[in-house]
Amino acid sequence: MYAQIIVDIAHSQVDRIFEYSCPDDLVKGSRVKVPFGGRTVDGFVMEVGETCSIPPEKVKPVKEVFDELPALIPECFSLMERISSRFRVPKAAALRLFLPSEMRLGKVREAYEKIVKIKDSSPSFGKTAKRQSEAYAFLKAEGECNYTQLCEKFGRSAVNALENKGVIETEKRRLHRAPFKGAIGGGQPKTPTYAQADALESIEKSNRRVHLLHGVTGSGKTEIYLRYIARQIELGKTAIFLVPEISLTPQMLSQLRARFGGEAAILHSGLSAGEKFDEWWRLRSGEAKIAIGARSAVFAPLSNLGAIIIDEEHDSSYVSESAPRYSTVDIAKMRAEYNDCKLILGSATPSVETYKEATEGRYNLITLPERINKRPMPEITIADMRSEVKRGNNTAFSAVLREQLQSTLEGGNQAIIFLNRRGYSQTVICRDCGYVAKCVNCDVSLTYHSEENCLKCHYCGARYHMLAACPECGGVHIRYGGTGTQRVVADLKTLFPSARILRMDNDTVSGKDGHFNILKRFAEKQADILVGTQMVAKGHDFPSVTLVGILDADMSLHFSDYRSGERTFQLITQVAGRSGRAGMKGNVVLQTYCPENYILRYAVNYDYKGFYENEIKVREATFFPPYSLICRVMVTSENDKTALETLKDVYFALEELRKLHPDKFLFINKMHSPVKKIQSKYRYQVLMRLKDGGLSEKIYDIAVKFNRNDCPVYVEENPANLS
Repeated sequence: MYAQIIVDIAHSQVDRIFEYSCPDDLVKGSRVKVPFGGRTVDGFVMEVGETCSIPPEKVKPVKEVFDELPALIPECFSLMERISSRFRVPKAAALRLFLPSEMRLGKVREAYEKIVKIKDSSPSFGKTAKRQSEAYAFLKAEGECNYTQLCEKFGRSAVNALENKGVIETEKRRLHRAPFKGAIGGGQPKTPTYAQADALESIEKSNRRVHLLHGVTGSGKTEIYLRYIARQIELGKTAIFLVPEISLTPQMLSQLRARFGGEAAILHSGLSAGEKFDEWWRLRSGEAKIAIGARSAVFAPLSNLGAIIIDEEHDSSYVSESAPRYSTVDIAKMRAEYNDCKLILGSATPSVETYKEATEGRYNLITLPERINKRPMPEITIADMRSEVKRGNNTAFSAVLREQLQSTLEGGNQAIIFLNRRGYSQTVICRDCGYVAKCVNCDVSLTYHSEENCLKCHYCGARYHMLAACPECGGVHIRYGGTGTQRVVADLKTLFPSARILRMDNDTVSGKDGHFNILKRFAEKQADILVGTQMVAKGHDFPSVTLVGILDADMSLHFSDYRSGERTFQLITQVAGRSGRAGMKGNVVLQTYCPENYILRYAVNYDYKGFYENEIKVREATFFPPYSLICRVMVTSENDKTALETLKDVYFALEELRKLHPDKFLFINKMHSPVKKIQSKYRYQVLMRLKDGGLSEKIYDIAVKFNRNDCPVYVEENPANLS
C-alpha cells in the first residue's frame, strides 16, 4: 500500500504531496513519521491506495504511525484546501490549525495512573502487620485507590508487601486531566419565555444557514444557545460554542456541564498542555460532543456538526493576528456549509457588517429587545469630568460615582469598575524636558507598575527599572501620566478602606486558572468591587452587581480607526449590561470628557438601531466597510533598511496592479505602521481601500512573491487592529 502525505513543514518549496509505502491498515488522517531529506519529519496522511506514481524501488517507507484513531477527520482536508487557497499559506500551516501545538510537536502524551484493587478477599495478617491490615481495611471500604495516595497514607513498604503477598493487584488506567473541576453558576434548564421559544422556532424553521440573534444584555440568549444545542445532541449531532474571552469559558463550561455533563469539553490556549491534549482527544473520540472555547475552538475535531454558536460575534478577538489571518466567522461558515448545519451569531451590539447582512435578508434576524421578565435596563448616568476638574477633583472618580459606590457597599451589593488600561500609570514623563520612557524593542511608551516598582512594555513584555532620574536631562521631577487599573485599586482602597477589591487584567490572571479563580471569588461574594479591563466587560452574570463604573468611557473614540465609534458604543453597552441582571435595579456611571458626543448619547439610551442607521450612512458616504474592503500589506524585519526596501518592491507591484484595475482602487499609500516597531521588528505597510474583494487573490500573490524568512510580508483584510 502507498500513502500520499503532506510533510509538516510550512514552506512553499515543499507544499505538495509526497508518496511513501505504508502498512495495509494505515488510514487517511493519520499522523506519521517519514524520512525526508536526510532526516525524519512528521506528516499527515492525505490518501491511501494501491498505486504509486513513482518507481517502487524509489519509494521510502513510513517509519512510525502515531495514533490508533486518525487525528484528522475528513473535514480537515476540505477546510485545509480552502484555507490554503484563500490565505496563500502552505497546506501544512493550514492543517496545524486543527491540532494542539504541544501534541503536534510531541511534547505531551497520554497520562496514566496506577490503581490498586483487592485481589484476595480473605487474607490473614500477623500482629506486626498493622499498617498492612489498615491499608487493606481502607481499600476494602473504598473499593479501589490511587497507588501513590495509598502509599502516602499507609507507607510504600506496607502497600508493596500486600502486592507481594497477592492481597492486592494494580492496573494502569488512563488519567483524564480535566480543567476547571469547580464551577461558577450552572443550573438546570429554565422554562423558556415566549420570546425565547419564538427565537428557537425561527432558527429551526428558517432556510437560511446564518442567524443573527440580536438581544439586549440579559435577554436570555444563552438559554436559547443551550436549548438549540440540546436538540442537536438528541439528534446524535455535535456542537461548537465560541466565546470571545478565555475568562468567559469557565462560567459557560459550568452551564454546559450542568446541562450535558461530560459531553462538554473545553479548548483554549490557557489550558495546560495535558489538559488541552485530553480534552481534544475526548472530542475527537466522540466521548465529548460539545466544544466550548475561544477563537481556536472553531477547529475542534468534531464530526457531524449540528450547530456552531459564536457569542459576542462583534468582538475583535475573533480575528486572528497570526498567519493565517482568518476571521472565525468565515471559518465557521465553511464548517456550517460542509456539515449542512446552522451558524448562530449572537450579540447585543452586532458588528455593522453583520447587522447589514441581517437587515438585507442574507442572515435570519431574530430580535430580543427586552431583558428576561421585562427587567429594566440599568440607568446610565453621564458624569462630565471637565466639571469635576473645575471643581478641583483630580481623582479618577467623579462625585456621583463615589456616592453610588458608597451606597452600593452599604447595601451589601457589588460593583464593577471598568478601565481599559492596566498598570498604575500609562506613561512616565520628565517634567523638565518632556522625555517619555519608551521600550527599546517597541515604539511604545512604557507603563509603570507600582506593585513591582518597574516599567513594563505591554507589547513585548520587557521590564525596566523605574527611573530615579531622567536619562536625557538628569532631572528628578518624574510625573505619571494617565491612570491604569492598578492605580484605580490603590485609590479605591484609600476611599473605601473596608472594601474587598479584586483586580482582573493581564497582570493578575497568570496561570491556567487565573481567570477562573478571580471570577469564582467574586461570584461567591468574597469581594465587593471588581476592577478590570475588557475582560470584565462581556458575558459575565453576577446577580449581586448593581453598579458599574466606566472610567474614561470616551478613550476609544479618539483612536484613528473608522471603527472607533462602533467599538465605543459596543464597549459601553456590554459593560453596562453587567449591572442589574437579577431582581435589583442596576446603575451605571459613565465618566467622560466629551459628554456631548453622539455615540455616547446612543449608548446611554441603548439605541442600537439609531446608532446603526447613523453609522451605516457615514460608512456609505465615506466608502468604508462594508461599502469597501480595507486591505493592508504588512512588511516587518529586524533590519530597518531591509524592511524599507521590501516595502518599496511591494508598493511598486501593487501600483502596477492599480494601473491595471484603476476602477477597483479607492485609495493606496505606503507608510510606517502606526506602531513603528514591535518586538525589535520594524514595521511598514501599504494601506489600500478597494471597492470589493475582487483583487484579494492577486494581492496575496504579490505578498507571497516578496515574503522572506528575514522579512515576512503578509496581508490583512479589514484588520481588527490598524495599529
